[in-house]
Amino acid sequence: MSISKSFNKNTSISLELGSGGKASWEFFKDLRKIMKYTGKWKNTGDDAAIYDLGNQKLAFTTDAFIVDPLFFKGGDIGKIAMCGTINDVSVMGAVPIGISLSFVIEEGFPTKDLEKIIKSIDKVSRDAKVPVVTGDTKVTEKGKIDKIEITTSGVGLAKNIISNSGAKPGDKIIASGNLGEHGAVILAERFNYKTKLKSDCQTFIKEVQGVAKFLHVCKDPTRGGLGENLNEIAEKSKVKIVLDENTLPFKKDVVAISELLGVNLFAFPSEGRFIASVSAKDAGKVVKKLQKFNPEAKIIGEVEKGKGVFLKTAIGGLRPIEMPQGKLIPRIC
Repeated sequence: MSISKSFNKNTSISLELGSGGKASWEFFKDLRKIMKYTGKWKNTGDDAAIYDLGNQKLAFTTDAFIVDPLFFKGGDIGKIAMCGTINDVSVMGAVPIGISLSFVIEEGFPTKDLEKIIKSIDKVSRDAKVPVVTGDTKVTEKGKIDKIEITTSGVGLAKNIISNSGAKPGDKIIASGNLGEHGAVILAERFNYKTKLKSDCQTFIKEVQGVAKFLHVCKDPTRGGLGENLNEIAEKSKVKIVLDENTLPFKKDVVAISELLGVNLFAFPSEGRFIASVSAKDAGKVVKKLQKFNPEAKIIGEVEKGKGVFLKTAIGGLRPIEMPQGKLIPRIC
């Protein structure tokens, strides 16, 4: 008999598992039932694991990227691989110091496309001042994978760590900018939908470091989007989170693409934004600091006693925002 639902012998892996949301979250929890040993590492359920070095803490994360299409408005698979890993270290309150880079490339992949991807990686590395220091390359037979896959790992150093479980009743929820633009752009390109949107893919080391001392929680809404992030924070922090419909951080084009394709708006991923939980007394100053980088930064909700995530509608009602389910948007990052 299987020790967990995800590994039941009568089931098989579906796209839903890799798309973020409820299936991914449950898979991770089931995985920890098998892989219980963590040694001296802490925060193994957060965006990066933490190792205590005495007067400093080491943050370590890894991620694999399979993106379709490989090139999109605002970036490509190389840029997103770098930004995604750097950001996962950053949201822990750490300053990234190095990246490992691994390619698995399909035989016949155009060298001109590989060069474009490598140049994107190099630009992010130089701009963020986070070097690629080690890596590996494998080539597989044609048809064994779809074009190219990239795996990156990142390390960083911090004095104080920001955990996903630190939200407190009375806190305000802040978004560092409008959300969901990466997901909207990927879908628009897949369905040949015309939009002026560009992916929000970028690093945010300076933004987080500028306000880190005020943050109780910091998380980047990638796979699973805002809905996954807030439900994870609410569950880990044992609190209730209420968003305000009047201050939702989505542009009209993102909402339009969501409605056109019937995709849950709260599942749209971002690759260059973060959300944070901050005490009410510090929320105003945090927003002002973040608005120097992105004028769209704002308060989008608050933390209360209780459990679950809700949207306060324009007429004053509360609508549940559940952990996103289904296939969502596969191969988004």
